[in-house]
Amino acid sequence: MSHPTDPTPYDALLLLSFGGPEGPDDVVPFLENVTRGRGIPRERLEEVGQHYFLFGGVSPINEQNRRLLAALREDFAANGLDLPVYWGNRNWDPYLTDTLREMVRDGRRRILVLATSAYSSYSGCRQYREDLAGALAALEAEGAELPRVDKIRVYWNHPGFLETMAEGVVAALEKLPAEVRGGAHLAFSTHSIPITAADTSGPEPGHGDGGAYVRQHMDAVRRISEAVREATGVERSAELVYQSRSGAPHIPWLEPDICDHLEEVHARGVPAVVIVPIGFVSDHMEVLYDLDTEAKAKAEELGLPMVRSATVGTDARFVAAVRDLVLERAAAERGEEPARCALGDLGPSHDRCPVGCCPGRAPRPAATGVDSPYA
Repeated sequence: MSHPTDPTPYDALLLLSFGGPEGPDDVVPFLENVTRGRGIPRERLEEVGQHYFLFGGVSPINEQNRRLLAALREDFAANGLDLPVYWGNRNWDPYLTDTLREMVRDGRRRILVLATSAYSSYSGCRQYREDLAGALAALEAEGAELPRVDKIRVYWNHPGFLETMAEGVVAALEKLPAEVRGGAHLAFSTHSIPITAADTSGPEPGHGDGGAYVRQHMDAVRRISEAVREATGVERSAELVYQSRSGAPHIPWLEPDICDHLEEVHARGVPAVVIVPIGFVSDHMEVLYDLDTEAKAKAEELGLPMVRSATVGTDARFVAAVRDLVLERAAAERGEEPARCALGDLGPSHDRCPVGCCPGRAPRPAATGVDSPYA
Protein backbone atom coordinates (compact mmCIF):
# COMPACT_ATOMS: atom_id res chain seq x y z
CA MET A 1 0.00 0.00 0.00
CA SER A 2 1.25 3.48 -0.82
CA HIS A 3 1.41 6.23 1.79
CA PRO A 4 -1.79 8.34 1.87
CA THR A 5 0.20 11.46 0.94
CA ASP A 6 2.42 9.84 -1.69
CA PRO A 7 2.55 11.99 -4.86
CA THR A 8 4.52 9.39 -6.83
CA PRO A 9 5.02 9.44 -9.80
CA TYR A 10 4.77 13.24 -9.74
CA ASP A 11 7.65 15.41 -8.59
CA ALA A 12 5.99 18.83 -8.99
CA LEU A 13 2.64 20.63 -9.31
CA LEU A 14 2.22 23.51 -11.76
CA LEU A 15 -0.46 26.12 -11.04
CA LEU A 16 -1.43 27.27 -14.53
CA SER A 17 -3.50 30.42 -14.92
CA PHE A 18 -4.53 33.15 -17.33
CA GLY A 19 -2.33 36.00 -16.13
CA GLY A 20 -3.07 39.70 -15.98
CA PRO A 21 -1.44 43.14 -16.13
CA GLU A 22 0.23 44.55 -13.03
CA GLY A 23 0.38 48.21 -14.04
CA PRO A 24 -1.00 50.67 -16.63
CA ASP A 25 1.88 50.08 -19.06
CA ASP A 26 1.11 46.34 -19.05
CA VAL A 27 -2.53 46.57 -20.10
CA VAL A 28 -2.35 46.83 -23.89
CA PRO A 29 0.63 44.41 -24.23
CA PHE A 30 -1.29 41.93 -22.08
CA LEU A 31 -4.39 42.27 -24.26
CA GLU A 32 -2.20 41.83 -27.34
CA ASN A 33 -1.04 38.53 -25.86
CA VAL A 34 -4.62 37.45 -25.17
CA THR A 35 -5.88 38.32 -28.66
CA ARG A 36 -2.80 37.46 -30.72
CA GLY A 37 -3.71 36.22 -34.19
CA ARG A 38 -7.22 37.69 -34.21
CA GLY A 39 -6.35 40.96 -35.97
CA ILE A 40 -7.92 43.20 -33.31
CA PRO A 41 -6.74 46.83 -33.76
CA ARG A 42 -4.83 48.55 -30.98
CA GLU A 43 -7.57 51.18 -30.60
CA ARG A 44 -10.06 48.43 -29.69
CA LEU A 45 -7.61 46.96 -27.18
CA GLU A 46 -7.19 50.37 -25.58
CA GLU A 47 -10.97 50.62 -25.32
CA VAL A 48 -11.22 47.20 -23.65
CA GLY A 49 -8.32 48.14 -21.40
CA GLN A 50 -10.42 50.84 -19.73
CA HIS A 51 -11.80 48.10 -17.48
CA TYR A 52 -8.29 47.58 -16.14
CA PHE A 53 -7.49 51.30 -15.90
CA LEU A 54 -10.44 51.68 -13.51
CA PHE A 55 -8.38 49.52 -11.15
CA GLY A 56 -5.04 51.24 -11.71
CA GLY A 57 -4.14 48.98 -14.64
CA VAL A 58 -3.78 46.05 -12.28
CA SER A 59 -5.66 42.78 -12.59
CA PRO A 60 -6.21 41.09 -9.23
CA ILE A 61 -5.60 37.61 -10.68
CA ASN A 62 -1.83 37.54 -10.22
CA GLU A 63 -1.99 38.47 -6.55
CA GLN A 64 -4.76 35.93 -6.04
CA ASN A 65 -2.59 33.27 -7.63
CA ARG A 66 0.30 34.21 -5.38
CA ARG A 67 -1.99 33.68 -2.41
CA LEU A 68 -3.22 30.36 -3.78
CA LEU A 69 0.36 29.30 -4.42
CA ALA A 70 1.28 30.11 -0.81
CA ALA A 71 -1.86 28.38 0.52
CA LEU A 72 -1.12 25.21 -1.46
CA ARG A 73 2.46 25.10 -0.25
CA GLU A 74 1.34 25.60 3.34
CA ASP A 75 -1.38 22.95 3.08
CA PHE A 76 0.92 20.42 1.43
CA ALA A 77 3.59 20.92 4.10
CA ALA A 78 1.07 20.71 6.96
CA ASN A 79 -0.32 17.45 5.59
CA GLY A 80 2.95 15.71 4.77
CA LEU A 81 2.65 16.04 0.99
CA ASP A 82 6.18 16.57 -0.29
CA LEU A 83 5.51 18.18 -3.64
CA PRO A 84 6.93 21.52 -4.80
CA VAL A 85 4.46 23.94 -6.38
CA TYR A 86 5.31 26.27 -9.28
CA TRP A 87 3.25 28.93 -11.05
CA GLY A 88 3.00 29.89 -14.73
CA ASN A 89 0.59 31.97 -16.85
CA ARG A 90 -0.68 31.78 -20.40
CA ASN A 91 -0.66 35.52 -21.08
CA TRP A 92 1.63 37.33 -18.63
CA ASP A 93 4.65 36.96 -16.39
CA PRO A 94 5.49 34.40 -15.08
CA TYR A 95 4.98 32.90 -18.53
CA LEU A 96 4.27 29.19 -18.86
CA THR A 97 7.29 28.43 -21.04
CA ASP A 98 9.64 30.19 -18.61
CA THR A 99 8.19 28.28 -15.69
CA LEU A 100 8.47 24.92 -17.46
CA ARG A 101 12.07 25.78 -18.35
CA GLU A 102 12.74 26.49 -14.66
CA MET A 103 11.11 23.20 -13.66
CA VAL A 104 13.30 21.29 -16.10
CA ARG A 105 16.40 23.01 -14.74
CA ASP A 106 15.28 21.98 -11.26
CA GLY A 107 15.16 18.37 -12.41
CA ARG A 108 11.37 17.97 -12.50
CA ARG A 109 10.46 15.11 -14.82
CA ARG A 110 6.82 14.29 -14.00
CA ILE A 111 4.60 17.35 -13.65
CA LEU A 112 0.93 17.58 -12.69
CA VAL A 113 -0.95 20.71 -13.76
CA LEU A 114 -3.79 22.51 -11.96
CA ALA A 115 -5.57 24.99 -14.26
CA THR A 116 -7.58 27.77 -12.60
CA SER A 117 -10.70 26.80 -14.53
CA ALA A 118 -13.18 24.30 -13.12
CA TYR A 119 -15.23 23.46 -16.25
CA SER A 120 -14.86 21.84 -19.67
CA SER A 121 -14.60 24.23 -22.62
CA TYR A 122 -12.08 25.26 -25.24
CA SER A 123 -10.95 28.37 -23.35
CA GLY A 124 -11.20 26.68 -19.94
CA CYS A 125 -9.39 23.44 -20.74
CA ARG A 126 -8.14 22.70 -24.25
CA GLN A 127 -6.53 26.12 -24.77
CA TYR A 128 -4.46 25.52 -21.64
CA ARG A 129 -3.52 22.13 -23.09
CA GLU A 130 -2.53 23.75 -26.38
CA ASP A 131 -0.35 26.25 -24.57
CA LEU A 132 1.29 23.41 -22.66
CA ALA A 133 2.05 21.71 -25.97
CA GLY A 134 3.47 24.97 -27.33
CA ALA A 135 5.69 25.41 -24.28
CA LEU A 136 6.94 21.82 -24.55
CA ALA A 137 7.66 22.35 -28.25
CA ALA A 138 9.72 25.43 -27.40
CA LEU A 139 11.76 23.48 -24.84
CA GLU A 140 12.18 20.64 -27.31
CA ALA A 141 13.57 23.10 -29.87
CA GLU A 142 16.08 24.23 -27.24
CA GLY A 143 17.25 20.64 -26.78
CA ALA A 144 15.84 20.31 -23.26
CA GLU A 145 14.93 16.94 -21.77
CA LEU A 146 11.13 17.13 -21.80
CA PRO A 147 9.13 16.30 -18.69
CA ARG A 148 5.96 14.22 -18.76
CA VAL A 149 3.02 16.54 -18.08
CA ASP A 150 -0.50 15.60 -16.95
CA LYS A 151 -3.48 17.79 -16.03
CA ILE A 152 -5.85 17.43 -13.09
CA ARG A 153 -9.44 16.68 -14.16
CA VAL A 154 -12.01 19.46 -14.24
CA TYR A 155 -13.29 19.88 -10.71
CA TRP A 156 -16.58 21.82 -10.80
CA ASN A 157 -18.30 19.05 -8.79
CA HIS A 158 -15.63 18.33 -6.20
CA PRO A 159 -17.10 18.83 -2.70
CA GLY A 160 -14.33 21.29 -1.82
CA PHE A 161 -15.52 23.56 -4.64
CA LEU A 162 -19.31 23.14 -4.40
CA GLU A 163 -19.61 23.16 -0.61
CA THR A 164 -17.43 26.27 -0.34
CA MET A 165 -19.55 28.03 -2.97
CA ALA A 166 -22.77 27.02 -1.19
CA GLU A 167 -21.55 28.36 2.15
CA GLY A 168 -20.66 31.62 0.42
CA VAL A 169 -24.24 31.93 -0.84
CA VAL A 170 -25.63 31.38 2.65
CA ALA A 171 -23.28 34.07 4.02
CA ALA A 172 -24.32 36.46 1.23
CA LEU A 173 -28.00 35.97 2.01
CA GLU A 174 -27.34 37.16 5.54
CA LYS A 175 -26.16 40.49 4.14
CA LEU A 176 -29.55 41.21 2.58
CA PRO A 177 -32.21 43.10 4.54
CA ALA A 178 -34.35 40.64 6.49
CA GLU A 179 -37.54 41.79 4.77
CA VAL A 180 -36.33 40.69 1.31
CA ARG A 181 -34.06 37.79 2.24
CA GLY A 182 -36.72 35.09 2.08
CA GLY A 183 -37.63 35.88 -1.53
CA ALA A 184 -34.09 36.41 -2.78
CA HIS A 185 -33.34 34.93 -6.19
CA LEU A 186 -30.02 33.20 -6.96
CA ALA A 187 -28.37 34.28 -10.24
CA PHE A 188 -25.49 31.89 -10.96
CA SER A 189 -23.11 33.74 -13.27
CA THR A 190 -20.38 32.30 -15.48
CA HIS A 191 -18.34 33.40 -18.47
CA SER A 192 -20.34 33.46 -21.70
CA ILE A 193 -18.77 31.64 -24.64
CA PRO A 194 -19.87 31.25 -28.27
CA ILE A 195 -22.74 28.79 -28.59
CA THR A 196 -20.70 26.74 -31.06
CA ALA A 197 -17.93 26.42 -28.47
CA ALA A 198 -20.43 25.43 -25.79
CA ASP A 199 -22.07 22.82 -28.04
CA THR A 200 -18.71 21.15 -28.74
CA SER A 201 -17.40 21.26 -25.18
CA GLY A 202 -16.51 17.97 -23.52
CA PRO A 203 -16.13 14.60 -25.28
CA GLU A 204 -17.70 14.14 -28.71
CA PRO A 205 -20.58 11.82 -27.66
CA GLY A 206 -22.02 14.62 -25.51
CA HIS A 207 -21.73 17.44 -28.05
CA GLY A 208 -24.81 19.59 -28.74
CA ASP A 209 -27.26 21.67 -26.67
CA GLY A 210 -24.59 23.42 -24.63
CA GLY A 211 -22.33 20.40 -24.38
CA ALA A 212 -20.44 19.69 -21.18
CA TYR A 213 -19.98 23.39 -20.40
CA VAL A 214 -23.66 24.07 -19.80
CA ARG A 215 -24.42 20.63 -18.32
CA GLN A 216 -21.63 20.93 -15.78
CA HIS A 217 -22.75 24.40 -14.74
CA MET A 218 -26.37 23.29 -14.43
CA ASP A 219 -25.28 20.33 -12.30
CA ALA A 220 -23.39 22.72 -10.03
CA VAL A 221 -26.37 25.10 -9.88
CA ARG A 222 -28.65 22.27 -8.73
CA ARG A 223 -26.25 21.02 -6.09
CA ILE A 224 -25.50 24.47 -4.64
CA SER A 225 -29.20 25.42 -4.68
CA GLU A 226 -30.04 22.21 -2.79
CA ALA A 227 -27.33 22.90 -0.22
CA VAL A 228 -28.59 26.47 0.29
CA ARG A 229 -32.16 25.21 0.70
CA GLU A 230 -31.02 22.67 3.29
CA ALA A 231 -29.09 25.36 5.18
CA THR A 232 -31.81 28.04 5.11
CA GLY A 233 -35.05 26.06 4.89
CA VAL A 234 -36.16 28.21 1.94
CA GLU A 235 -36.78 27.04 -1.64
CA ARG A 236 -35.47 29.77 -3.96
CA SER A 237 -35.65 30.46 -7.66
CA ALA A 238 -32.29 30.02 -9.35
CA GLU A 239 -31.03 30.47 -12.91
CA LEU A 240 -27.75 30.16 -14.80
CA VAL A 241 -26.78 33.44 -16.47
CA TYR A 242 -23.75 34.70 -18.35
CA GLN A 243 -21.32 37.60 -18.38
CA SER A 244 -18.15 38.96 -20.02
CA ARG A 245 -19.22 38.43 -23.61
CA SER A 246 -16.65 39.57 -26.18
CA GLY A 247 -16.08 39.14 -29.91
CA ALA A 248 -18.06 39.95 -33.02
CA PRO A 249 -21.72 40.84 -32.35
CA HIS A 250 -23.02 38.63 -35.18
CA ILE A 251 -21.72 35.45 -33.48
CA PRO A 252 -24.27 33.96 -31.04
CA TRP A 253 -23.04 33.62 -27.46
CA LEU A 254 -24.66 32.01 -24.43
CA GLU A 255 -27.42 34.13 -22.86
CA PRO A 256 -29.02 35.72 -20.86
CA ASP A 257 -26.51 38.36 -19.87
CA ILE A 258 -26.42 39.08 -16.14
CA CYS A 259 -27.57 42.70 -16.50
CA ASP A 260 -30.45 41.72 -18.78
CA HIS A 261 -31.35 39.04 -16.26
CA LEU A 262 -31.48 41.57 -13.43
CA GLU A 263 -33.95 43.64 -15.45
CA GLU A 264 -36.06 40.56 -16.13
CA VAL A 265 -36.27 39.33 -12.51
CA HIS A 266 -36.96 42.84 -11.27
CA ALA A 267 -39.84 43.11 -13.76
CA ARG A 268 -41.38 39.92 -12.44
CA GLY A 269 -41.25 41.16 -8.85
CA VAL A 270 -38.21 39.42 -7.36
CA PRO A 271 -37.39 41.39 -4.18
CA ALA A 272 -33.62 40.75 -4.07
CA VAL A 273 -30.81 38.89 -5.84
CA VAL A 274 -27.67 37.06 -4.81
CA ILE A 275 -25.20 36.84 -7.69
CA VAL A 276 -23.18 33.65 -7.43
CA PRO A 277 -19.94 33.75 -9.50
CA ILE A 278 -20.10 30.01 -10.13
CA GLY A 279 -17.80 30.09 -13.16
CA PHE A 280 -14.81 31.66 -11.40
CA VAL A 281 -12.24 30.35 -8.95
CA SER A 282 -11.21 33.79 -7.66
CA ASP A 283 -12.23 37.45 -7.77
CA HIS A 284 -10.39 38.40 -10.95
CA MET A 285 -11.30 41.19 -13.37
CA GLU A 286 -14.48 39.64 -14.76
CA VAL A 287 -15.82 39.43 -11.22
CA LEU A 288 -14.68 42.87 -10.09
CA TYR A 289 -15.82 44.71 -13.22
CA ASP A 290 -18.71 42.75 -14.75
CA LEU A 291 -20.34 41.85 -11.44
CA ASP A 292 -19.11 44.22 -8.72
CA THR A 293 -19.18 47.25 -11.03
CA GLU A 294 -21.58 46.81 -13.99
CA ALA A 295 -24.12 44.43 -12.45
CA LYS A 296 -24.06 46.35 -9.17
CA ALA A 297 -24.77 49.60 -11.04
CA LYS A 298 -27.66 47.94 -12.90
CA ALA A 299 -29.16 46.66 -9.64
CA GLU A 300 -28.86 50.11 -8.07
CA GLU A 301 -30.51 51.67 -11.14
CA LEU A 302 -33.41 49.24 -10.73
CA GLY A 303 -33.62 49.72 -6.96
CA LEU A 304 -33.04 45.96 -6.61
CA PRO A 305 -31.22 44.82 -3.46
CA MET A 306 -28.25 42.74 -4.62
CA VAL A 307 -25.22 41.09 -3.04
CA ARG A 308 -22.50 38.97 -4.57
CA SER A 309 -21.32 35.76 -2.93
CA ALA A 310 -17.67 34.80 -2.60
CA THR A 311 -15.53 32.76 -4.95
CA VAL A 312 -13.58 29.85 -3.46
CA GLY A 313 -10.26 31.72 -3.61
CA THR A 314 -7.94 30.30 -0.96
CA ASP A 315 -10.64 28.82 1.26
CA ALA A 316 -9.10 25.92 3.19
CA ARG A 317 -11.68 23.46 1.80
CA PHE A 318 -10.82 24.34 -1.78
CA VAL A 319 -7.10 24.11 -1.08
CA ALA A 320 -7.68 20.71 0.54
CA ALA A 321 -9.66 19.72 -2.57
CA VAL A 322 -6.62 20.44 -4.72
CA ARG A 323 -4.54 18.20 -2.47
CA ASP A 324 -7.18 15.50 -2.79
CA LEU A 325 -7.18 15.81 -6.59
CA VAL A 326 -3.39 15.59 -6.69
CA LEU A 327 -3.33 12.43 -4.59
CA GLU A 328 -6.24 10.94 -6.54
CA ARG A 329 -4.43 11.37 -9.84
CA ALA A 330 -1.12 10.13 -8.43
CA ALA A 331 -2.79 6.96 -7.15
CA ALA A 332 -4.48 6.39 -10.51
CA GLU A 333 -1.15 6.78 -12.32
CA ARG A 334 0.32 4.14 -10.00
CA GLY A 335 -2.40 1.72 -11.11
CA GLU A 336 -4.50 1.99 -7.95
CA GLU A 337 -8.25 2.68 -7.81
CA PRO A 338 -8.65 5.83 -5.72
CA ALA A 339 -11.97 7.17 -4.49
CA ARG A 340 -12.96 10.04 -6.78
CA CYS A 341 -14.91 12.70 -4.91
CA ALA A 342 -17.76 14.27 -6.88
CA LEU A 343 -21.20 15.62 -6.01
CA GLY A 344 -24.21 15.99 -8.29
CA ASP A 345 -25.41 13.78 -11.11
CA LEU A 346 -22.53 13.74 -13.61
CA GLY A 347 -19.78 12.05 -11.63
CA PRO A 348 -16.04 12.71 -11.84
CA SER A 349 -14.61 13.78 -15.17
CA HIS A 350 -11.96 11.95 -17.18
CA ASP A 351 -8.25 12.19 -16.36
CA ARG A 352 -7.16 12.47 -20.00
CA CYS A 353 -9.21 14.38 -22.53
CA PRO A 354 -10.28 12.14 -25.44
CA VAL A 355 -9.87 12.97 -29.11
CA GLY A 356 -12.42 15.61 -30.16
CA CYS A 357 -12.84 17.03 -26.65
CA CYS A 358 -13.47 20.81 -26.70
CA PRO A 359 -12.06 21.43 -30.20
CA GLY A 360 -10.85 24.88 -31.19
CA ARG A 361 -11.37 26.96 -34.31
CA ALA A 362 -8.32 25.39 -35.93
CA PRO A 363 -6.61 22.13 -35.00
CA ARG A 364 -3.53 22.60 -32.81
CA PRO A 365 -1.49 20.07 -30.83
CA ALA A 366 -2.61 19.78 -27.21
CA ALA A 367 -0.74 18.18 -24.34
CA THR A 368 -2.12 15.91 -21.58
CA GLY A 369 -4.84 14.28 -23.69
CA VAL A 370 -4.92 10.82 -25.23
CA ASP A 371 -3.74 12.36 -28.53
CA SER A 372 -0.93 14.39 -26.98
CA PRO A 373 2.28 14.47 -29.01
CA TYR A 374 4.12 14.52 -25.67
CA ALA A 375 2.55 11.49 -23.96
